Amino acid sequence: MDEARIRARNLTKIYKSGTTDLTVFSELSLDVSRGEMLALVGESGSGKSTLLHLLGGLDRPSKGTIYYDGIETSGLAEAAQADFRNREIGFVWQTHYLLPEFTALENVMMPLLIRGVPHAAAAGVARARLDEVELGARSSHRAGELSGGEQQRVALARALVGRPSVLLADEPTGNLDFRTGEMIFQLLSSLHRTHQLTSVVVTHNLYFAERCDRVLSLQKEGLVTGHVVPEDLG
Repeated sequence: MDEARIRARNLTKIYKSGTTDLTVFSELSLDVSRGEMLALVGESGSGKSTLLHLLGGLDRPSKGTIYYDGIETSGLAEAAQADFRNREIGFVWQTHYLLPEFTALENVMMPLLIRGVPHAAAAGVARARLDEVELGARSSHRAGELSGGEQQRVALARALVGRPSVLLADEPTGNLDFRTGEMIFQLLSSLHRTHQLTSVVVTHNLYFAERCDRVLSLQKEGLVTGHVVPEDLG
């Protein structure tokens, strides 16, 4: 790993709640090294998902800046921000968000079709990603015909179909039993290495977190190296 792929400086996020300002966190700064797999832990409600959304350009900070390779992305116009997300960032969520009316193959193709890739070319790349997560034989199945673990593997394939350089995962094993979650985490780790990704993984599972390159805990005082004890994670 070398220089920082992601730099966040003095991030503050404030939401309006009626006439009251709700500060989720204030003045957070973070570097994620190129090729690093970073685990982000902390109590429920501490702002982990909010931070991930800011890093992914799905929301904007109230204050502060985010840079990818020295380019400020937090100030991009909406269209440019959306294009950057599509090309550079893969997302995996606790819920797979597969479109139920489409097959596994069609779900994986979707980011490429949005990008304007021709249908045949998008299908070819999507099949390769499904093969990579060992679901090539299930490509014609719809989401409801897949198990929870299979659905999450399709979501991983979809996240990587556009060849992103960054993977952001929010509780990717949170809805799975431990054995299936272990399989998904091992697969995620393998794909991180194979695709030479920079990854940030939000998780409540300290067993998985400690197998990442680094663990940061989001607490009231800010980001702290290491982790809190399990009973504090909520």
